[in-house]
Amino acid sequence: MVDDSTDDTTAKRPFACGYQAQGVSIQLLTAATSTASSRCLAHALASAERYVAIFDADFFLPPTFAPNHPHFLHHSQGLIQGRWGHLNPDDSPLTAAQAIAMDKHFVMDQTVRFRANLFPKFNGTAGVWRRGCIDSVGGWQDDTVCEDLCLSTRAVLQGWQFRMLNEVVAPAELPNTITAFKNQQGRWAKGATQCLLKFGWQILWDRNHSLLARFYALVSLSAYIHHLLMIVLLLLQIPLLLLDYRFSSGMLLFSLLGLGQPLLFVLAQWVLHPDWRQRLRHFPTLLVLAIGLAANNGRSVLQAFFGHTHPFIRTPKGRETYSTHYYLGFDNIVWVELFLLLYALLGLLLALWQHNLGSLFLLLSCIIGFGYTAILSLREAKVQRLVMKEVGW
Repeated sequence: MVDDSTDDTTAKRPFACGYQAQGVSIQLLTAATSTASSRCLAHALASAERYVAIFDADFFLPPTFAPNHPHFLHHSQGLIQGRWGHLNPDDSPLTAAQAIAMDKHFVMDQTVRFRANLFPKFNGTAGVWRRGCIDSVGGWQDDTVCEDLCLSTRAVLQGWQFRMLNEVVAPAELPNTITAFKNQQGRWAKGATQCLLKFGWQILWDRNHSLLARFYALVSLSAYIHHLLMIVLLLLQIPLLLLDYRFSSGMLLFSLLGLGQPLLFVLAQWVLHPDWRQRLRHFPTLLVLAIGLAANNGRSVLQAFFGHTHPFIRTPKGRETYSTHYYLGFDNIVWVELFLLLYALLGLLLALWQHNLGSLFLLLSCIIGFGYTAILSLREAKVQRLVMKEVGW
């Protein structure tokens, strides 16, 4: 068990001692000086033997989990990835929307990537690595904030095989505040972009993988750039309206292409849950979040391209969300979200005045999306201030 905490989550020694008293071979390793989880994992690797099972602190070990899985009998098998489950999907529309998104990611995206060998990736937890695989590709590296994606990309490039086991489910907590969720998504956006910059050319010229696999890998690593494109698209609306530009009705065909992703979300719920129709009532929240996160994730992409330091900031969950010793603080990206909200509102009024209705859906979606994330962020900041005031901070 590895602990790199420096806040009020460090009290794990009684937990480890309790298991030791029951005869379980467990030890607590501390690396409190680490600023990145990759360094903590590298610190712990020295104590590992043949296999390395990785589960974050908020994940529950599934009863069917077995480190010596028969799939590891093949010497080229480097990783077995389990599916993430959810402990708190019904806490709020926010957590319910996240559950829909994560279900789609594992049941659709990850399953296809693993089975078709389209550069499968490790999700950072709920998985088992062969230690020989980790050592052979250079171990854990801390030049990105997504050390899991970095390691798995290097392993795939060197020919290691991965396997996804959807039937092995490790339930975990979903971030229950928009602030924590934005922190998590921003880190993933930055890490994916960092890996794109680090491995892009190597993936492009890798002759050991098919053209389709390389294309899929590059598209997935660059996926978060679409948040920047969303903002650019929004900012272009007012100039286009002032020029009285009207899109051709033929553009509707391109809009229909966007139905592919929503269908995958629906299919994932249908496959996993008997009450899938009821769960889809939170689908609109997911669509709102997809737009509202554009400023937050777009900033992370720009930081990956132009930044020089990339500290790892973990995501608070559960009871520590409003902890007095560990909290994320106010994020000024809220002011950008409010600006984009007002900009979209101005564009909407201009479009209605000109009877130019082609951009109404986009503008209205941006108003709702950026309004939702900004208002939730401001409300949570107010709650945090009240908590800090009550304890005298």
